[in-house]
Amino acid sequence: MTTSAEPIKPSDKLQSLFDRDERLIDMIASRSPQLAKLRNSPMRRIMARVTTVQQVARLCAVPLDVLLRDLNGVLGISFDSAESSAKDAPEIERGDQVALPDFSSQVELDVREDLARGGEPFSRIMSAVGALGDGEVLHLRAPFEPVPLFAVMAKRGFGHSVERHADDDWSVWFFRQDGASAEEPASKAASEPASKAAPNHSKPIADVTPARPEVRLDVRNLEPPEPMVHTLEALESLPSGSVLLQINSRVPQFLLPILRERGFHFTIDKTRPDEVQVSIWRND
Repeated sequence: MTTSAEPIKPSDKLQSLFDRDERLIDMIASRSPQLAKLRNSPMRRIMARVTTVQQVARLCAVPLDVLLRDLNGVLGISFDSAESSAKDAPEIERGDQVALPDFSSQVELDVREDLARGGEPFSRIMSAVGALGDGEVLHLRAPFEPVPLFAVMAKRGFGHSVERHADDDWSVWFFRQDGASAEEPASKAASEPASKAAPNHSKPIADVTPARPEVRLDVRNLEPPEPMVHTLEALESLPSGSVLLQINSRVPQFLLPILRERGFHFTIDKTRPDEVQVSIWRND
């Protein structure tokens, strides 16, 4: 049986597959013990939003073209179309696992219970990573190998090392790679001239957006944690003296404490119907 429907591609998120046909949930969940958690609604809500078909192939240890053939077969799409998608797939962005380096201290973060309750601990993970000092590592305990997180961390200069304790118990250590250093400690910033010192967060965040060039970022159609990921990435490349205008459908409550920790100012405009505008900048 063939159909003119668009074939499943390596970059497709699992949520888009499940929206097309719920039979794909069981098919993917049966591929590995890690993916069996997709049968659980709270866990599926989290994993399906951030995991791609290409990452599933890595988790299942199956060739990408085989997985695409099987997935598209459920939808009645010929393997020729799926095979073409596999051939055009870019290399997966996940960062290679490397040996755990020597470290001075270890920060512990266990998100297993959070995920079991259907929570989204991405903001806690990002906050913990952002607070790491030189020589420190983050030890993350999770109920599955967080493959989608590896690419996010690799872009920020972090390597990772993984250890599987059981099908539902994984340890991942995140650490800065060579050349990536922690932000200057507050004590050093305090000794610099006031114009360069870090903001004093005991004071209220400024309530007036400065008149600066504006970079717009619309995240309304993205599923968590993608709005936060894209926003933090945009801030890393934000030109000096500019303001990032995040256009959201809600107030990004988990993003705000991270902005404060990283020394950003922001204002929130909720005056428009069905739209929240968050202006974010740093005093250069």
